[in-house]
Amino acid sequence: MKRMIAVFTVWMGLSFSGQELLAQDAISQEGEFGIGIGAGHYFGDLDTRAHLNRPKMAASFFFRKNFSNYIALRVGATYARLGYSDKYNTYNDYMLHRNLSFNTNVWELALQGDFNFFRFMPGEPGFNFTPYITLGAGVFSYDPYAYLRGQKIYLRPLGTEGQGIVAGRKQYSTMALSIPFGGGFKYALNERMNVGFEILYRFTNTDYLDDVSTTYVDPNIFPLNPDGSVSNAALLSDRSYEVGTPIGKPGIQRGNSRQKDQFVTALFTLSFNLQSYKCPTSK
Repeated sequence: MKRMIAVFTVWMGLSFSGQELLAQDAISQEGEFGIGIGAGHYFGDLDTRAHLNRPKMAASFFFRKNFSNYIALRVGATYARLGYSDKYNTYNDYMLHRNLSFNTNVWELALQGDFNFFRFMPGEPGFNFTPYITLGAGVFSYDPYAYLRGQKIYLRPLGTEGQGIVAGRKQYSTMALSIPFGGGFKYALNERMNVGFEILYRFTNTDYLDDVSTTYVDPNIFPLNPDGSVSNAALLSDRSYEVGTPIGKPGIQRGNSRQKDQFVTALFTLSFNLQSYKCPTSK
């Protein structure tokens, strides 16, 4: 009798173990959705040396569809606050005297392909960590503004470089394209939840993220205010008068139109795995 009980106990244990293994094999990691929070930074005509001294808030929401343990396709929405000022360019007397500044809110929607360096299987010992790289394409909106006498003023409608006023200089769009490229790593806390860190660099097709691109224009093209005072367009086109002698003569370089503006985000991420259960077969 004792021998029969022992045999029955062993058989039951093996049966449950086998069922658990089949259940684990039947679990498929379909993808994940998550959020990210961190900082963003701008590079362009006001930050030509890629200084990272003025980071601002950034956040994201994403969905990742897995095609294997190595390859996934991701769609993500990212917000980044970007901005910079010539007052930080103490290494360059001309830029310091130029005295321009801007801020903008960026909203980006992007589609990216992700590649894991290691096999990533949340919940499986030895397969719960991987570094990865990502590349994609996106579209984003932006609308630079600055502060004058404490007042927030959007720069695009003013045509600070003669856009929409001078022949050949069209008003730039508030929409632009981006190519996000970067990488990161993720770690599965368990079969349901992951944490990670990611850096994404964006190449863009606009040079007006900062409202600075070409040359100064004649300030006389900007009409005076009804009361005869100088318009905001003229005051924000050349702000060198605030720190010294004005330098904004027509044709003098204001920015570098040969290089487009760029930005980067660095985010800590938290994501949740989406799983499906497939019935195991005898084959």
